[in-house]
Amino acid sequence: MGHDARPISIEITQQAESPDYDVKIKVPDAIRVPPRLELPKGCARKSGHRTSLPGSILVQSAYLCDALIDGRQIAIRFLTPNPSLSTVLRVSLAGGISHSTILGPGDERWIVPAQEQADKVAMQYARLGIEHIWFGVDHLLFVLCLLFIAGRSGSKRWRRVLVTITGFTVAHSITLVLSALGMVALPILAVEAVIALSIVFLGLELLRKDQASWTYRYPQSVAMSFGLLHGFGFASVLREIGLPQTELPVALLFFNLGIELGQVMFIAIIMLLGWLVRGRLSGREDAVRTFAGYLVGMVSSYWLIDRTLAFWMAT
Repeated sequence: MGHDARPISIEITQQAESPDYDVKIKVPDAIRVPPRLELPKGCARKSGHRTSLPGSILVQSAYLCDALIDGRQIAIRFLTPNPSLSTVLRVSLAGGISHSTILGPGDERWIVPAQEQADKVAMQYARLGIEHIWFGVDHLLFVLCLLFIAGRSGSKRWRRVLVTITGFTVAHSITLVLSALGMVALPILAVEAVIALSIVFLGLELLRKDQASWTYRYPQSVAMSFGLLHGFGFASVLREIGLPQTELPVALLFFNLGIELGQVMFIAIIMLLGWLVRGRLSGREDAVRTFAGYLVGMVSSYWLIDRTLAFWMAT
């Protein structure tokens, strides 16, 4: 699926003013044995249970500590190899204060800070945004189809590409912010099924090659319409891992900028590859579009069926 490579999520919540903490560890199916969390010395695990969810595993535990964990080190121990996934750690303390960090695949230790640092939050959430767009193969395939459609031959091809990609960016940025802040909500399983449907649609348009169709004449309107849905998909990551309360605008802004940077990098690579092979593919553009249409159509059709079944089973 397009989002199977989501980060590991660990949430630590303090109970009232006491040194009692509830811990939730959520991992994708890629990790069959969830990692073990080690709180500072003097913390003991009182209880815990494991739940299997669609595409993930949730471990919930309760800890009793002899002192608060503020300013102290916590560690993550992987019992099986980590498949190159980042870990998002969120600590919610009494009084509504929260801290969060993003640890790379090789990072296993973190000191709970007394206060969030804006520059670190910016770097962490920008990296998470880049990772999400690059692991989100469905979003990349959608952008690839937009490049094929908007970049067709003609005197205004580069202008069409720029306007189309900008429209997609603006649209998904709007719903990303609204959804991440809890102002608009849609069932994520339904959203991801429709995202797959949007890619199926563009795959069919590549195969039809009807340049008189609405999609070919006004690709920017298609990009903006479906971009609103893709924004909900991006926001689902932030809703799952949470945003730091003290630096919320910074985290939200730089996560979005990370997505855009990752998207620009992808577009630059595709355009560079197109420039490098344009001589060899001269006169074969139709064959390339046909191949891309069938490839995108088959992959996205599988996603559509799989996600529709997941939504149906969850309702």
